[in-house]
Amino acid sequence: MLKRDLRIRYSQLRNSLAPQELLNFSLSIANKLLELPIWSFDYYHLFLPISKKKEIDTTFILSILQGKDKNIVLPKVGSNGNLRHFLLTDATKIKENDWGIPEPVDGIAITPKKIDVVILPLLAFDKKGNRVGYGKGFYDRFLNSCRPEVLKVGLSLFEAEEETIETNRHDVRLDYCVTPKRIYNFSDDSSE
Repeated sequence: MLKRDLRIRYSQLRNSLAPQELLNFSLSIANKLLELPIWSFDYYHLFLPISKKKEIDTTFILSILQGKDKNIVLPKVGSNGNLRHFLLTDATKIKENDWGIPEPVDGIAITPKKIDVVILPLLAFDKKGNRVGYGKGFYDRFLNSCRPEVLKVGLSLFEAEEETIETNRHDVRLDYCVTPKRIYNFSDDSSE
């Protein structure tokens, strides 16, 4: 299945969601995330949602991470198109960039090698753990700079595609994907 077709289809599906529906799905995903065996680590990388693209509201997950006293790392798009990563602190100032992505203005830089768990945005995914993002490659480049054992957890408003998504050599597979209804576990090729 071609990524460009999936981007169009899932962007349309996402845009058709009512605000309350998006909020309910986001809360369900946050609650499902609690069932994953990922909570013994220290550094968690979390995206902040692009509201105009109706991304999952990650404020529920942010609250969970803060409640568990985890180190939260937020991405910022660098001038070279690569992500930079900053520790979220009480002093962190968040500002939307030109793409409407909320990101830290600056702060304490964190190297990708220090991150234990990456929670990823996506538009679609398949039953093998392949994901489709917006096509800029930010996350694939970032994940390729992390330790091999970093846990990659996708969040999706919709269930897995039945057909396998096209991939290239730079694409990084997910370990898990969480939807409002279920958890997909790709590390042992089974789903809960």
